[in-house]
Amino acid sequence: MKIAVLISGGVDSAVTVHRLLEQGHDLHLFYIRIGLDTDEGDCSAEEDIEMCQFIATRYMLPFDVVSLHEEYWENVMEYALRTVKLGLTPNPDIMCNKMIKFGYFEQRWGHEFDKTATGHYATTTTIGDTVYLSTAVDPVKDQTDFLARIGYSQLCHLMFPIGDMPKAMVRETAIATKMPNAYRKDSQGICFLGKINYNDFIRRHLGEKKGAIIELETGRKLGEHNGFWFHTIGQRKGLGLSGGPWYVVKKNVHDNVIYVSNGYGTEKQYGKTLHLDEMHFISGNPWTDSCEKIEITFKNRHTPEFIPGKLTRLTDSEYVIESENKVQGIAPGQFAVLYDKDSHLCYGSGIITGQNVII
Repeated sequence: MKIAVLISGGVDSAVTVHRLLEQGHDLHLFYIRIGLDTDEGDCSAEEDIEMCQFIATRYMLPFDVVSLHEEYWENVMEYALRTVKLGLTPNPDIMCNKMIKFGYFEQRWGHEFDKTATGHYATTTTIGDTVYLSTAVDPVKDQTDFLARIGYSQLCHLMFPIGDMPKAMVRETAIATKMPNAYRKDSQGICFLGKINYNDFIRRHLGEKKGAIIELETGRKLGEHNGFWFHTIGQRKGLGLSGGPWYVVKKNVHDNVIYVSNGYGTEKQYGKTLHLDEMHFISGNPWTDSCEKIEITFKNRHTPEFIPGKLTRLTDSEYVIESENKVQGIAPGQFAVLYDKDSHLCYGSGIITGQNVII
């Protein structure tokens, strides 16, 4: 097959290339470039591109750097800033995969190939005639939650060559094949923001505005913050308060106030009900005709753990998850990702609403 491979300069995408070549495929490598929102150069991108070029040269493969700078800022970061302004918690990685990697890239370059491959830790499962996104062998590295907003046509065109490999095996393969990035650390940060500090990015675009930090139970002012947009529900670090731990449990967007509660065991940081809107099913709704509570597992943040619960449909787009366990930091604006009760098939995701914690 002719395959477009999205590579990043990291070990995962390098081993993806190696595996596909072992399988006899015809590869064309691509690096998606997203510039910074300042006039400064992106040093990490230059290093990444140099590493990608090395991989391409080693295997004598065609390699192109393609730019989706404007599309990224007009879509992904516009969404992120708009969401933060509302007091919500965005997930740019999820939207980046949907809009950029498997959206604009597919429309302009990927569609010319039989498949597009990436180094994501995920797999696909075919049941009957339907393809489903499914979890990776390595539960710690599983990235299906970042893919839970893609469309069915996008999924059907994707390949995840290392999804059936534990991360340790990926490293071992890179070392055994003498990959130049075999010992390179995994990248951190928001999607293509790379080494940019998230708070610096928010500050540059939304500025600072002093507001009160209030203890929810007593109404006592404990300190000040630089803007509610720097804080998310469930946050513990970065509050600058003594006598903690303190958790953000509520925000008043209109008055620029954040409310906190004290102690690891504070019930205010937990909840068992997640109200979801804008539900998206990747491969179609498997419960179209059901009005009963359905056993599922879910994630409300990127974590190896799947939480058991029951799903109830309210309308075509609105659902409620009742969790079996207490869930820490249910942050409105974040995505709740739905899986089958065996935590294997990833059905899709909904956006967590939070009228009770955002006022």
